[in-house]
Amino acid sequence: MTSEPGAAVPSIRPDGILSRIAGVIRRPRVTLAAVASLPGWMGMLVVLTMATAGSRVAVMETQVGRVALVDEWERTALAFGQDVDDARYAELRRLSAYAPAYALGAALLNGPVLILVVAAGVYMIFGLGAARPVPFGRVWAVVVCASVPLALRQIVAAVTTYAGESSANATSIGAWFSTLNEASVAARFVGALDLFVIWWVVVLAIGVGVLYQRNERRLAVTFLGAYAGVALALAGTMAALGGTA
Repeated sequence: MTSEPGAAVPSIRPDGILSRIAGVIRRPRVTLAAVASLPGWMGMLVVLTMATAGSRVAVMETQVGRVALVDEWERTALAFGQDVDDARYAELRRLSAYAPAYALGAALLNGPVLILVVAAGVYMIFGLGAARPVPFGRVWAVVVCASVPLALRQIVAAVTTYAGESSANATSIGAWFSTLNEASVAARFVGALDLFVIWWVVVLAIGVGVLYQRNERRLAVTFLGAYAGVALALAGTMAALGGTA
């Protein structure tokens, strides 16, 4: 019996939200195969969005969070070669009063909006023209489930921001290369690479492989290469603009 792409039924079917979250962490292929065959996604999306938005907003309600946000804005501006004088810094501090709203918007942008963009991209790149295309509902459900690492990244970032009183990315690979010149392309490149994003890219590759019966290792290498290319382009842009932070 030939299985339809995305319809394989695994022996273990993690149907609960918490079991699916745990499954993505421990057994991503089995879990994503179950999601592809039984594409429920609403509860998962709601839980992940509420968890990430709640953690970010809670931190930004504090003075520590607002100061960290101003520091993040300042470092970003300097990295792209923009000057931050006293007037600009005062403006950033004024804007930090809206930190909770900013945190909520960032959580939605890095959650549901990003998931929609990725799901649409996967559907168009791998589905259009395929002999047996996978319904968008299955693609969407798998991409939602595969976003667990991204949600965990935002929660970890909220915790480390509050604990360390800094918005510096604690999960960046750049933290391992503190001896590099911060203004160099190399330092900016490794700083743009995030362990949780790498994890997500690999899980996403597994999900796409399950949906379209493609080689998951090759997909992972391709996706990681694309991620590295984006990081390198970002690093080169910042270096070209002459940022020093």
